[in-house]
This record gives sequence, structure tokens and C-alpha cells, in this order.
Amino acid sequence: MLVHSDQEYGVLKGAERELQQQGGQIPDATFYERKLQAVWGRALGSAQYAGVGTYSFTTFNQLPLTPKALLKSQPLEFCTVALGDAAKYYATTGTTGEPTPTPRVKGDIIWNAVSVASHWRSVLRPGARVANLMPSDIVPVGDLIANVCEYLDVSHVRLYPFTTGITDWERVCKTFDTYRPTVLFIAPGVLVQLTRYLKQRELLQGFAGSVQAIMLLGEVNTRPFRQRLAREWQCEVLDASYGSTETGTLAAVGEDRQMRLATATNYFELLLPDGRVVPPAEGLTGRLVVTPLNLYARPLLRLDTGDSVTITAPWAPGLASPSLLINGRDSDSITVGGASLEIRAVEEVVYGTCDATGYVIEVDRDHDTASLILERDVGWDQSQEPQLQARLHARSEQHIGLRWSRILFVNNLSAINKSGASQKSWKKTNLRFVGGQP
Repeated sequence: MLVHSDQEYGVLKGAERELQQQGGQIPDATFYERKLQAVWGRALGSAQYAGVGTYSFTTFNQLPLTPKALLKSQPLEFCTVALGDAAKYYATTGTTGEPTPTPRVKGDIIWNAVSVASHWRSVLRPGARVANLMPSDIVPVGDLIANVCEYLDVSHVRLYPFTTGITDWERVCKTFDTYRPTVLFIAPGVLVQLTRYLKQRELLQGFAGSVQAIMLLGEVNTRPFRQRLAREWQCEVLDASYGSTETGTLAAVGEDRQMRLATATNYFELLLPDGRVVPPAEGLTGRLVVTPLNLYARPLLRLDTGDSVTITAPWAPGLASPSLLINGRDSDSITVGGASLEIRAVEEVVYGTCDATGYVIEVDRDHDTASLILERDVGWDQSQEPQLQARLHARSEQHIGLRWSRILFVNNLSAINKSGASQKSWKKTNLRFVGGQP
């Protein structure tokens, strides 16, 4: 994280003071009033928000939500700086359409790094050795992890295994053998591939010996998935953070090992299925609406993220920032045989029942049915597959309300089927459509 001037250092110290004052708690109305007025004022400098008028909290609540599709179709209309004046230029992965240009100035970068560091410092302790297996080209996640490590003065190496011509699984292994990382940052689907690669070569136990924590980010993951990998790696496996290139980090894991909303750096609302937009409250499920409080190059007001979340802790000023479940993108959910298939529910069934290392759902649109195709783990006992099929059928009917038309087991799936949202969306990587239209 580069800080070259007294002004930038002042931004960093101001971010530290504000986050320390909030102490991981939900701020009061006075705090949000001040921060919302400031971001509203910055947003007036963009073409998109130039005509929204003078700020008041009533005016803010009456402002129509900003659809994510609008942001993606007209991204530069939201910018308040020329691209050449930005410190960094990023773009989204394009999992929900065309990649979205996302410039960031130093203020954006500093605020996000200090905020995330305030959560992650309980994992990234002095003396840690971090292996950052997240992409660094064009998307910001690799830089974010490096920025946090630099801010916390923690050793780290960038080692994305899909950097063609530079890094592959063999080089990952050679680096592990020398560097002996204590913390891994990695996408869930990529961790599955790494684990399988090491098990096939009988290397997992040796390489896992130094690892104390694995930080998963980049896509939805479930508790059964994390528990299984924790057993195999003999370490903590944590849901590290949630956010997007457009917004920055919206939630992160902290000292209590729960992922909590970053309420001091974002103003959150929920869009309920009936169309109402309400303040978050424990037990509510809806699409997350966010106004990031510290965006400068591209301020956003009431952005509908399109992500379904469930608030899982009380919400009131002065309480700890609430924990949440990320259910996945609304656009990824599909209906088969009257049952709604969502990534969290499907993976709780798959990874909560067996040790498959990947799966594909084949949807037959003509017959309104779905088949489940599972990849066998290394050392898989094929004689147990009939009993496993029965358990999977029963668990699927209980938790999803769907009986698979068939359940198949294969030795290998394509690598892209196990890469999830780190490279593509769940709908593109884990669903296959036959007959009719998807």
C-alpha cells in the first residue's frame, strides 16, 4: 500500500482513528448522517448523480436504488475522476456480464485496506508467512491482500496458480516447500484443486504441517465445506471476506472467527422479496443494498448488489457488527421441479454428505429434472456409492425439496467446474443445461 505524501498519510491515520472509535460496533445515526452527507456530496461530481439535489436523510431514503445492471452498462457515468487521475485501474471478472471498469484513487485503496486489516489482524499476526493464491491481474483482490499484509508488516508471496507461463501447481509446491506458509488466501474451488493435487502425490500432510489458517474468499462457501477442509489440512479454515470490485469489502472475518458486516465503512439496507427496502434486522433475508461510505473515484448511492444475504445477529447501534450468511447471487438461483436451487443449499447437501471434490448439476429443461454428477476424491471407495446415493437423495429431498433424476460419480471433472466465482459464476461453472432454454 503506497503512501507518498503527508495528505495520504493523513488519510491513513484518519481511517485508523475512525475505525478504532467505532470498535467493530454498529455506529449511531449521527455517524451515518455525517458520512452519508459526505458521500452524497462526492457523488454530485458524477454524471449519474449530478441531479440528485441537496442531501437530507429523507431525500436519501427517497432516492431510487441504483441497479447493478445500470452500473455495469454505464460505469464511467458514475466516476468523479478521469481514468488517468486514478491510482489504480481495475475491472470486474465479468461473471455477470461484461467486465466493469473500476478506477480507484489512493483514498479508496487506503480506506479499504485499513478497514480489512482491522478484521484480519487477529489471523495475520506478527511473524506470519502469507501465501496469496488469488489473482492479481486487473481485479483488486490480490492487491488488497498484499496491501493488508504490507500495512500489518507481514511477510507474503503472490502465487496465483493460473498465471500461465509463470506459476503452476508444481511451482506452488516448490514455493510451499521453501517458504512454509502459515496462512493461505485462496478461493474455495482452487483450494479443492490444490488439495486434490497434493493428495494424489501424497504431499498433503507435509505441506499442511506449516499452515495454521486458510482464508477463503472470492465465492460462496459453506460450513460443511470448511469443516471438511479443516480436517484435511488440520487447521482453521475461515470465510475471510465478502465484497465486490465495485464496492470494496463489505464484510470480513475477525477475532471471533465469524464474518461480520463492515458497518463502520458501509451503510446497509435490505431489499425484501415483496419490494420493500428496510433497515437490516436479525433473521431477515433479502438482497443487500449498500452505500459505501469511503469511495472517492466512483461513489455509489444505494447500490442493489443483487446478492441474497441473511442477517444472523441482532442489529442496533452500539452492538457488535452483525454476522451474516451470503446465499449467493439472485441471478444464479434456478427452479427445477418446483424446487429452488441455490449455491448454499446445494453445497450444504453435497459437502455435508460426502467427500466429493467437485460437482455439476445437469438440468434437463424438457423434463424439468436435474442430475447430480460428483467427482470422486482421491482414495474413494466405490463400493459405498449405492449407500451414498441413498443418503444424497434423502438429504436433497429434505433440504432442497428435490429428488435428483440420477446421481453419477466420475473420476475427473473439468478444472473450471471446480473454480467457482474465482473465475466464473456458479451458474456457468456448476450448472449444465440440456434441452429447452436455460
